[in-house]
Amino acid sequence: MIKPLTKAEEQIMQVIWKLDKAFLREILEALPNPKPHNNTVATIIKILVEKEFVGITTFGRMHQYYPLVAKDVYSKSTLKTIVKSYFEGNYSNAVSFMVKENGLSISDLEALLKELKKK
Repeated sequence: MIKPLTKAEEQIMQVIWKLDKAFLREILEALPNPKPHNNTVATIIKILVEKEFVGITTFGRMHQYYPLVAKDVYSKSTLKTIVKSYFEGNYSNAVSFMVKENGLSISDLEALLKELKKK
């Protein structure tokens, strides 16, 4: 099972997934304003390395970071956890909730059914 991430860790991972490979400076540049201090980002990256979400390639004194866990793998795991925790493990309950609360349209549901039928 994949370890859950904090909001801050997930924000950094979103940037690393988007960039695929990045140095600290590039990660900082990609973050929205107000940008966190570079020491804060470096600490979060260190935690992501410890959690085995991020790998490091060293170039002299510079470190380039890259994802070890694919975004879709993490998304799938997170969704399973949410459905299990909040919807008694029932995906129908989760979809019903999205229809009621988020305005998931009939055309969205039909498109989803088409995708599912293809698989």
